[in-house]
Amino acid sequence: MTSTPTLRVKAAMLTLSGCVALAAPLAAQPLQIQPPKPVAAKPAAARALPLPPVRPANLGLPRFAEASATQATSGGNAAATATDTTRPAATPARAKVAAPATREEAIERLNAYLNSFSSLQGNFIQHAADGRRLEGRIYIQRPGKMRFEYEPPATIEVIADGSSVAVRDKRLATQDIYSLGQTPLKFLVRERMDLAREGTITGAAVDGDVLTLRLEDRTTLGGTSKITLKFDLAANVLRQWVVVDPQGYETAVSLYNLDTQRRPDAKNFVIDYQRKL
Repeated sequence: MTSTPTLRVKAAMLTLSGCVALAAPLAAQPLQIQPPKPVAAKPAAARALPLPPVRPANLGLPRFAEASATQATSGGNAAATATDTTRPAATPARAKVAAPATREEAIERLNAYLNSFSSLQGNFIQHAADGRRLEGRIYIQRPGKMRFEYEPPATIEVIADGSSVAVRDKRLATQDIYSLGQTPLKFLVRERMDLAREGTITGAAVDGDVLTLRLEDRTTLGGTSKITLKFDLAANVLRQWVVVDPQGYETAVSLYNLDTQRRPDAKNFVIDYQRKL
């Protein structure tokens, strides 16, 4: 029988303050009455989109990028840097891009990106609700096909063939099949994307170059899933999604090295329904 933690992992794949009042004792002093101070009128609050959580400094970047940035800011040896081929070249300054002014404009900006490609492949870093960090490759071929290929020591792979999603666990020798329509990430493989029709949009915000869009999907397995998308406006690329499943478990996936030009091998999306692991 599959253990409860394993079921939570599979579901995730498809998917401070306290106040303390301190009062000092009052010293015996003569009572002095001061005239009330005039209250300054508060300035009118500027209309702005609510800010999302602070963006991680290394969102969507390879693991060695942080070390590269540290060396650049500390004034390392220029000659050594020029001959070091283990780190990527310095990224040029990015041009400022006008942020969407309304929620509707934000949705359309993200829709336009998601509809701009039919194939996608690249790397991902996944942080699960139990604190585990997993890495691997993602492949998408629209409509309906997707594959998450995890690096060891992970033993799970997720494959969508257009109608179903298979979650395989090599260690437990299991293969569970779900309907594609029950998974919270089905929007990634739609032939034509319209986020406003995928679920209920609950929020849109801009922080720097990052557009954050939040929605709820009530058609996922087990109940309502909450999905947050983080889109890099300057680079025009999806950087991260966060899924909170109906049980409240959160899974965050960051993307990098994305390629929308090469078509993935069709063998990546084949489910052997008779396969026994």
